[in-house]
Amino acid sequence: MQYSRHPIKTHFITVSDNLNSIISKYVLLIAEKNDIIILCEKIVSIIQNRVVYKRDIKLGFWAKFLSKFAKKTPYGFSVGNPLKMQVAINLAGLPRILLACFCSSIAKIFGVSGTFYRVAGHQISQIDGFYGKAFPQYAEMGILGSKDSDRVCEGLRNKFGFSFVIADVNDLGRNIIGRSNDLKEKDRLILEALKDNPAGQSNQQTPIIIIRKNK
Repeated sequence: MQYSRHPIKTHFITVSDNLNSIISKYVLLIAEKNDIIILCEKIVSIIQNRVVYKRDIKLGFWAKFLSKFAKKTPYGFSVGNPLKMQVAINLAGLPRILLACFCSSIAKIFGVSGTFYRVAGHQISQIDGFYGKAFPQYAEMGILGSKDSDRVCEGLRNKFGFSFVIADVNDLGRNIIGRSNDLKEKDRLILEALKDNPAGQSNQQTPIIIIRKNK
C-alpha cells in the first residue's frame, strides 16, 4: 500500500464535546503535512447533537412489523432494529417507508440490494446506535447522519490546514459522507485505505484515522 494508517484513540465523545477541540487535542501533535484526517461520522453526528433517545421514541405497530422483514446483521445495524425503523418512519413518513419496503421486496427478486435506503432517502442508511455491545451508552440512543458534512470538512481544512473526510465505516461496508474540496477526486484512494476498517468494530475507541503517504 502507498499509504499507512494511524488510528487515533480519544476519550468517549459526547454531545458536550467540540470538534475543533478534539482535533487540537488529538490530531495536531501527530499529523504531518499532506495527511488526510478521517473522522468517524458517529462522533461528528454526536457533537452536532444529531441524537434521538430511546425514551423519547414511541414505538408503533408499523415499525415493529416492517422491521421483521429487514436484513439482520451481527452488528446491530439496519432498520431490522424496530427502534431504527421507527426513527426512519419519523424522518421520512410512513407512506415513503412503505414504498421503500415494496420496492426493496421487488428488487430482491432480481438480486438488487440497498433499494430500501435509496428510495427512503433522508440519510436513513446512516442511522446508528440503539446497540450497546461495544459501548453501553449507545443502547439508549440513536445517532442520525451528520449534517452539512462537506462544509464541516472544508471548514476544518481552512482552520487546521489538513485534508478532512467524514466516513461511515464498519465491517459491512465503507461510505464517504463528506470531504474537503481538495479530496473530490480521491474517493477511491480513501476507500481503499479504509477497506479493512482500521478503526475497529468493537470498543477500540479510535474514531479518527490519519492516512499518510509512505515516504
